[in-house]
Amino acid sequence: MGANAPSGSVGKEEADEPAASCRGRTRSRSGLGTSLGDRRRGRRGGRRPDSVHANVLAQGLFRLEEYDPVAEVVSALEAGPGGWVQQANFVVFGLLTIAFVVGLHLGLRPTRWGFIGPSLLVLSGMALVWAAAFPLREGAAGVTYDPGLHIVGGVTYFLSSALGLIVVSRRLAADSRFRHLAGYALAAGITGVALFVLMGVFVVPEDAPLHALAGLAQRIVIVVVLFPCTVVPALRLLSVTRADTAPL
Repeated sequence: MGANAPSGSVGKEEADEPAASCRGRTRSRSGLGTSLGDRRRGRRGGRRPDSVHANVLAQGLFRLEEYDPVAEVVSALEAGPGGWVQQANFVVFGLLTIAFVVGLHLGLRPTRWGFIGPSLLVLSGMALVWAAAFPLREGAAGVTYDPGLHIVGGVTYFLSSALGLIVVSRRLAADSRFRHLAGYALAAGITGVALFVLMGVFVVPEDAPLHALAGLAQRIVIVVVLFPCTVVPALRLLSVTRADTAPL
């Protein structure tokens, strides 16, 4: 500030330094990255079903001035005054996922240990509800951070979804009505696991080379890999159910 600054201002700056340092540590713990928080703060001036994804997209469009879908992950929409909308999206998406998995489990022909794959997919639905119960938060400076438990839901969702598809693919292969979907589910699951590892190395860490594309990378995994592999079996299950219940 220089010699012309009032002594009170200097004292205030010195008092603010520990708080700023603390906020920096919080950003590091969040995994969202200091650069993302800085971009949001600059813009603010200092401060899977289809309907669920449509709601996420709509909320992102309404918050376009303060939210960067390429750099910031979906969960960042939970931060701020309107974060309850994304929390509701997570809850609805999680419950619909669980309902779908229960229906798929009952619709497929039973096999020994056949419950393992559906159990993993149910866990992914529960992880979405967890992500809503422990949301990301926004600090006084407009920086998004994880208070400490949200990351558990995120890791569980992506990993259990991918592993669940791999295991369920074996059960699909054992049912002649769904056998043609087994290869697709297996490929999607393996791809999901591979992307989970790659994102952990090249995207998620703050110093990772692709960290600035964290939001885009996450959306590719969800919209391109994981989510379609629930829609396709769901449509096939509906078709099979209608055929089984149709009058002769």
